[in-house]
Amino acid sequence: MSSIDAFFATVKLPSISEVAQQLIKTLNRDDAGIQEVSDIIAKDPALTAKLLRLANSAQFGLPRGVASLDEAIHMVGMAKVRALTLTACMNDSFPTFPGLNAQEFWRFSMACAGYTQWLASRLGMDGQLAWLTGMMVRLGELLILQAQPQALTEIEKMPHQPGSRWEREKRLIGFSEGQITAELARRWNFPIQIVQALERSYDPLVEQAFSRLGTVLSLAGTLADIPNATADALDLLPSDAITKLGLDTTWMKTSFPAAESFIHIT
Repeated sequence: MSSIDAFFATVKLPSISEVAQQLIKTLNRDDAGIQEVSDIIAKDPALTAKLLRLANSAQFGLPRGVASLDEAIHMVGMAKVRALTLTACMNDSFPTFPGLNAQEFWRFSMACAGYTQWLASRLGMDGQLAWLTGMMVRLGELLILQAQPQALTEIEKMPHQPGSRWEREKRLIGFSEGQITAELARRWNFPIQIVQALERSYDPLVEQAFSRLGTVLSLAGTLADIPNATADALDLLPSDAITKLGLDTTWMKTSFPAAESFIHIT
């Protein structure tokens, strides 16, 4: 592929709902409030019901059940509810592809989101924006499967070392899944911070295009590729990226989160 535009000319661009489009606009505004976000989500009763079921699930461990969207937002947090809603909308935008292990796909996505939020929050970055970006990074693979389904076997072949899928995508397609998702996010009008982070996740330390969130995303993606990762997995991360971010390796090892704490597949 000569350019990302040439790649996108070979796929049908997923459509995104009006609710998602309006929520994306609020990501670009600091003055977006709880009531505005609630009113947007409430336009889709099925989506509202899904969020209420999620808010009442064991995942959130709320002290009592919630019966309304406003109550869920107040108890779970507007940023989290907005991120969850956008994730649900994006999931609905993509078909199921034969041959793709859906459970493994979403396990990686949730692990990547959790690790991204963990590291970003330590660095004083927006944790929910980081979580959403981590959930999005692998969407690009779904477009690769649409454009070149025959490449799936090679991309997903075993052994599957951390980061090897991105390397195979670059070799076969010319772009990593994060770079493809970045272009999709640009066309969907996501904030430039998310677009740049996705774009830089494959090779984040290029000085003239350095992205803190992209570097965090790169580290998180490596960890997400390791099932049942423990603190020992941190030894596999590139030390130059950790140093560039100013992360404390002692803190990373002592606070390393258990993957099952943020992986919930139903």
